[in-house]
Amino acid sequence: MTPQSSASGQASMRALDQNSHRLWQLQGRSVLSQIRFAWHTRRVWWFTATARTKARFVRTKLGSFWLGLTNLFSVAMLATVYGTVFKVGDIQQYSVYIGVGLVLWNSMSAALGSAPILFEYSRENINNINLPPIFYALEEWAFQLQTFGQSLLMVCLGLSIFEPRLIPNLLFFGLPGLLNLMVFMFWLPLVICLLGARYKDLYQLVPIILQLVFLLSPILYTRQSLGAYGWIASFNPLYMAFGPVRDSIIGGTFHWLYNLLYLLVNFIGMYLSLRLLRRDAKILPFLL
Repeated sequence: MTPQSSASGQASMRALDQNSHRLWQLQGRSVLSQIRFAWHTRRVWWFTATARTKARFVRTKLGSFWLGLTNLFSVAMLATVYGTVFKVGDIQQYSVYIGVGLVLWNSMSAALGSAPILFEYSRENINNINLPPIFYALEEWAFQLQTFGQSLLMVCLGLSIFEPRLIPNLLFFGLPGLLNLMVFMFWLPLVICLLGARYKDLYQLVPIILQLVFLLSPILYTRQSLGAYGWIASFNPLYMAFGPVRDSIIGGTFHWLYNLLYLLVNFIGMYLSLRLLRRDAKILPFLL
């Protein structure tokens, strides 16, 4: 992080410490007050997340372009290897298939994988700065969204060589599913990090679960390859969170029922996660 961004970040945090906590206390700690707090402080948590994103690639020549390049390199290697193993006929379409799928999966798994220690990582700030815990969840969410957005855009641009409709499909058919996925990437990690504050074993358990889910999800192979075991994908909640989104981006299809059900699940999940945060907010410093 540059000295200028660090100084600006510290100034923003001081201003937030003085003003937003008063707003938090005046409005109470209901679900609605947490949403209001998130909206009123959106520039601050987005700025601190942006500073983290810039700090990742400080003093590099390509900067955040490395996000897209690393994904494209991975896609090229995986498409070559698994295309040979699975005897894929059209290697170009297979590259598009696993490329979009990997970006969606990697972004979601990164958000879930970092969740168990999110509050532990911010322990000093939680104990010493008068900020509600939701601020740190919002900052992490914004950081993951920025990484996700840059990776997805770069990969779609690179794979447009093989499938020119990727960008139009993304804009006209994929946005509702992507917005749902982004909301999903907030409330589920929030639940996990609250549980992680109580149960430290989650830090060891979550990566194992993610690895197993990855192997059971049609990411490197098609759903049809599962044959009689295709029902596994239908009962895989993490795959169902991003699988139809990939289909919309690649195939240009719009899943009305899926998006409506996804929206309902997100609404319930958001409400329950914020209620859980409200319950644990006072005792959180004692759990860390």
